[in-house]
Amino acid sequence: MIASVFLVVVMGQTSHTKLHRVVVEVNVPGNSAYGTVLNNALNLKKAFAPEAVQIEIVCHGDGIGMLLIQFGRVSDLIHKAHDQKVEFAACNNTLRGKKIDRKKLYSFVQIVPSGVAEIVRKQEDGWSYLKGAF
Repeated sequence: MIASVFLVVVMGQTSHTKLHRVVVEVNVPGNSAYGTVLNNALNLKKAFAPEAVQIEIVCHGDGIGMLLIQFGRVSDLIHKAHDQKVEFAACNNTLRGKKIDRKKLYSFVQIVPSGVAEIVRKQEDGWSYLKGAF
């Protein structure tokens, strides 16, 4: 009986938990912009807690620099975001166009064929869109 009541309470809580899905576009250069994007992602996780937040940061064009292995504040924030399950995607068109070797990116970065197409697909699937920085 107690187990049944516990199961109903747990199931009731689960059914009211909302999943937020956010795709973040980064197509501008600079560690200041990257820091803003990463802080926004971490703040979203915090603001919606305890509700689940799925975030994918898509970098293309000049924003690809965010995903190049570096050291310092941005690297620390990228690792912190990755630890909190933020996903990172790099545009393969940009990598080819800028002749960037995959090995120069953080190991956890997913390569997508087209950054802009990835963003559109996410929006078509109901994800909220956030422009990373201006």
